Amino acid sequence: MSTSTIIETDAVIVGAGPVGLFQVFELGLLEIKAHVIDSLEHVGGQCVELYPDKPIYDIPAVPVCTGQELTDSLLKQIEPFGATFHLGQEVTVVQKKEDGRFFIETSQGTQFLTKTIFIAAGVGAFQPRLLRVDGIEAYEGTQMYYRVKNPADFAGKNLIIVGGGDSALDWALNFCEGNKDGGTNKAQSVILIHRRDGFKAAPASVAKMKELCDAYEMQFIVGQVTGIEEKDGKLVGAKVTGGDGVTRVVPMDEMLVFFGLSPKLGPIANWGLEIERKQLKVDTEKFSTNVPGIFAVGDINTYPGKKKLILSGFHECALAAFGAAPFIFPEKKIHLQYTTTSPKLHKVLGVETPNFDD
Repeated sequence: MSTSTIIETDAVIVGAGPVGLFQVFELGLLEIKAHVIDSLEHVGGQCVELYPDKPIYDIPAVPVCTGQELTDSLLKQIEPFGATFHLGQEVTVVQKKEDGRFFIETSQGTQFLTKTIFIAAGVGAFQPRLLRVDGIEAYEGTQMYYRVKNPADFAGKNLIIVGGGDSALDWALNFCEGNKDGGTNKAQSVILIHRRDGFKAAPASVAKMKELCDAYEMQFIVGQVTGIEEKDGKLVGAKVTGGDGVTRVVPMDEMLVFFGLSPKLGPIANWGLEIERKQLKVDTEKFSTNVPGIFAVGDINTYPGKKKLILSGFHECALAAFGAAPFIFPEKKIHLQYTTTSPKLHKVLGVETPNFDD
């Protein structure tokens, strides 16, 4: 192991979702620079991966924003701290060294020696629950999708959307109605397929879907996709078996499947951390795991009274940063300062100290 290839740092954050990004900020205020690792190719975590255009209403002082807008704002907020991002790679090795630091290696071979680790990996690595139909895997990524990367790609298409949760309903409404700015995402047709006439989705979305069906602007079929129809190497239809046992072919250009996501801890499960129901147990003073120097914030942790809210994750980041400071600055006494009045924090943030006497 050549030390010349190892990145030495004070903090490594695993997860680049909103909570991981805010952890950069809280560490930055304490003059701790972080490296951030994420298995996705982009920052934003679940907010950008699953619901980039879905509104979020419970961020303090922000009446409404999308997942993408929240991510963009957080990236702007952490600019002064110069975090380094290592995207598209998963942490595969974590080892405690004799000097108290941790050796980390990723799936891309990137290596670190760090004094602290902050796990902000949501509920682990998401794996979509798959549609089990013979031959469908050949069309994954070309005509069958488990997520929407660019809504405009589906404009003008005859879509089948499979599922009965919020994602399925939200996208069905999105593609049926198009954007308010001119309908740029509007599909040619939308057919929603769900195994029963009951939904795990917001009642308002279900009501709107039924209203659109009554107006013949979209269609809802109770049934399950049990096969596919192919022609000239292309997917042209889905075989849908209804509650009456009859199988019908539903024509289509593209199919979106939303059966939900199965969270998997992945390699984190092998790091020697105390786990309860696929979550990492932490204290509520420092949000430390059972391994000193490793902290867990956001949806991946659990403690009495835990609420899976972005707001809660932000609070946990602040206490975790202060909890980590003694590992990084063992001789330094850390005082709580306020960004409103502290000249030191103003310097760190690169802003001018206001003169309140003016």
